[in-house]
Amino acid sequence: MTEPRSRRRMTGAERREQLIHIGRALFAEKGFDGTSVEEIAAHAKVSKPVVYEHFGGKEGIYAVVIDREMQRLLSLVTQALSASHSLVKLERAALALLQYIEESSEGFRILVRDSHAASGTGTFGSLLSDIASQVEDVLADEFVERGYDPKLAPMYAQMLVGMVALTGQWWLDVRKPSREEVAAHVVNLCWNGLTSLDPNPRLTSASRGLVLSPSLVPDMPMVPGQKLTDKELKELGKQRERELKEQEKLRRELDKQREREAKEQERQRERELKEQEKAQRELDKQRERETKEHEKLQRELEKQREREHREQERLRALEARQAELEARLADAEPQ
Repeated sequence: MTEPRSRRRMTGAERREQLIHIGRALFAEKGFDGTSVEEIAAHAKVSKPVVYEHFGGKEGIYAVVIDREMQRLLSLVTQALSASHSLVKLERAALALLQYIEESSEGFRILVRDSHAASGTGTFGSLLSDIASQVEDVLADEFVERGYDPKLAPMYAQMLVGMVALTGQWWLDVRKPSREEVAAHVVNLCWNGLTSLDPNPRLTSASRGLVLSPSLVPDMPMVPGQKLTDKELKELGKQRERELKEQEKLRRELDKQREREAKEQERQRERELKEQEKAQRELDKQRERETKEHEKLQRELEKQREREHREQERLRALEARQAELEARLADAEPQ
């Protein structure tokens, strides 16, 4: 009778990744306080001392999970903010958060639920502050270009990041509408404002269909000794080429949009000028009518005065004849 083959023993690195994977799922489901070392060990089919040996407790696993999730989300947003135009940066930043939520739902639940002090690398709030700092630089440049006070950029950055983050938390459970549609509506409100909302917003062609890759983030520090493979280098080159083409296409679209806006402004000025001329003509006609009415009233008043004057003269003549008649009658009476 042959003995069953023994199961291959995991290496230390494999065991660590297994424990991290199991801990991540449990933290997402139950939270840090609701997860015990016993549960992690039971799911991994190891004893508690193995968990303590690799991480010193659940705190160590939690710290790694939080650090990885924060680094992943931050790298996606950083890549999104590397676009050249502010509108595209905003679109891609919204897409980056929604992509992270879609691909790393468990990680996002952990970040927003209870980023514990044991993480050692900060909370979800501190991560949003880091992102807001990057957005602040974008807004400051945009404010200067548009003649606004750049000192207000930090406040607006917090507003913008907070709005996108809360929308992401809502979308985590509903998942409708689609990622790109949600991003388009977020950008619609941020970019156009309530008074100029587009009823059917769409992302620009530079952002539609975009899927960010945190493993190919420009300007991200590499681990010492790490080298990109030929495939990754080719993909990075293709990605940069696509971005250049998208930026050129976007510039053409923006030029056309500015041209349309200039024409619309010119038409608006012409309409306003015509309205002013029409209003002036109406005012002139009104003044002319008022002048004619005034002249007509003056003539009526003069006629009324003439009639009254003639009536007064007639009455005085009657009174004079009456007095003369009375005098004659008095002279004719016998003494």
